[in-house]
Amino acid sequence: MEKKDKKDLIAWYITLIGFLGIFSTTISKNPVLPLFVKGLGASDSLLGIIAAASPFAGMVFSFPIGFLADKIGKRKLLIISGIVFTVAPLLYLFVQNPFFLIPIRFLHGMATAIMGPVASAIIISFFDKSKGEKLGLYSSATLFGRTLAPLLGGFIISFFAGYGGLINYKVVYLAAFALSLPIIILTLLIPKEPEEGLGARIFSFREMIFAFGRLLKSKIAVSTAGVEMATYFIFGVLEAYLPLVLIQKDIPASRIGLLFSIQVVSIALTKPLFGKLADRIDKRIQILSGISILAVTTLLIPIVPNYFTAVIDILFFGLGMSLSTVATSIYLAENVAKTELATSLGWLSTIMDVGQSMGPLLIGFVVTIFSYSAGFYFSAALALVFAFLFVIENYRSRIVKEG
Repeated sequence: MEKKDKKDLIAWYITLIGFLGIFSTTISKNPVLPLFVKGLGASDSLLGIIAAASPFAGMVFSFPIGFLADKIGKRKLLIISGIVFTVAPLLYLFVQNPFFLIPIRFLHGMATAIMGPVASAIIISFFDKSKGEKLGLYSSATLFGRTLAPLLGGFIISFFAGYGGLINYKVVYLAAFALSLPIIILTLLIPKEPEEGLGARIFSFREMIFAFGRLLKSKIAVSTAGVEMATYFIFGVLEAYLPLVLIQKDIPASRIGLLFSIQVVSIALTKPLFGKLADRIDKRIQILSGISILAVTTLLIPIVPNYFTAVIDILFFGLGMSLSTVATSIYLAENVAKTELATSLGWLSTIMDVGQSMGPLLIGFVVTIFSYSAGFYFSAALALVFAFLFVIENYRSRIVKEG
């Protein structure tokens, strides 16, 4: 097999890992988790804590995991994530007290926190001229996994509903286990990355803090992460408050659900294309174009007159998000030292999670005091502010690789 064919095979392995990993963790959450929690007799407040455990793990561990991957090797961390993806679904089967779901969801979130930045770093390590295209393919696979998983989960719950008790929910977790088994095999098939050993030193908490400080001092890193944070801030706001805006316009819930499907499909189908574009054009232009489209489409949400215009607006929202997010990680990776590649991507992933979590929280206060429209206008203004800061920090002087 030629060298190029071997590298392409690696890309497909990682793409399948992304699809199966996200499919497994999503089917364990949506729609089964709230139903399982309620079946165990838990309160709504406990459900909220259980649901928050997984994304919280991403916020806490993405950066340390990225730093660790640069020290001991990315492949090793990916293998660990594969083991966690496989073990975690089995743990749900033994739960009788809903409180035990908190550490299980946290563990499942750790698997995703490892896979995201590490898989992206491996792709960038193996591919130079086509890393954007391969990253886009990987990202699309995770989106399709996130989209299809609830459909299978819902079908299993309905099909086994007649068996009584919690059997139908536990069958979902058995399905999650079965679907995660190939992940371990696929991770073992991935060879050591070209830069394996460049940063292979003993893990040091002090050195990790210094690495975090170096990223904070990098104007390129901070401005790029700012755009990523603003993007997912808006995305979180859209998920939380778009349905409420559209209900006020007498649009039925079934059609609102279709809108979100259109958004996800538009992102998933275009990420490989925009990734390929990022391999060929100035990534700064692509990032700015994407965040600008997001800002404009967010501004238009409160004033869309009917369902058709809402579909068009959300379609372009998805295109803007795809255009920007596929370029941010590549641009950041090209402007840090190779020995801190996974570290920087883990840091970017942490900022992303912070943005998506903080968006609904902060805008909740805005819509409570003012209105839903004010919430979307505020979100759009935030995106434009970070776009402006990105221009200032990335265009005022010749960009050179940092690190």
